[in-house]
Amino acid sequence: MTQPLMPKATAVWLIDNTSLTFDQIGAFCGLHTLEIQGIADGEVAMGIVGRDPIAQGELTQEEISRCENDKEQKLGINKTEIFSVRKDNEQRYTPLSKRQNRPDAIAWLIKYHPELSDAQVCRLVGTTKPTVSSVRDRTHWNMPNLKLMDPVTLGMCSQTNLDTEIKKAVKRLRNKQIREEKAAELAKASAQNKLNNNSENI
Repeated sequence: MTQPLMPKATAVWLIDNTSLTFDQIGAFCGLHTLEIQGIADGEVAMGIVGRDPIAQGELTQEEISRCENDKEQKLGINKTEIFSVRKDNEQRYTPLSKRQNRPDAIAWLIKYHPELSDAQVCRLVGTTKPTVSSVRDRTHWNMPNLKLMDPVTLGMCSQTNLDTEIKKAVKRLRNKQIREEKAAELAKASAQNKLNNNSENI
């Protein structure tokens, strides 16, 4: 099957914006399900900006909705469109004088927006996951001296970028809940079928 032009960036977008299963996303993007899980957990593809396959003509909303409603279905790429590469978000340059404030900005984001993943925090302030993790688990070398500082005020990201990441985080959590509910329903149905089969064999 033809794959999207930028598989990992497309996977990032599908995880953030749909309730498709990891299997469905992996099959469409040509990536292993475990890799999709890693992207969702912020372990893989850190810093990669999501690429909208609808805007690129690779998918339609109808196709996504069809597969969201039936997890057994597989996404089909829209072969009638000519694919083009579009640069979505450029990395914001952080002035040297403000880089020392990154841990302060990370602490602020963790406190006031716990819904953000480590990967999102990294994108917003231009840092690495180990740094975010050290602030989150309070093992950062300068932890006692950190001050909560808004990254927008520090000029590390725009308010628009922050709002966008927050919306993505909320949507991702909602989609995760939907996936878990679907998985629970499937497990329940499977258990019931097994029980019925056992009853028939008695």
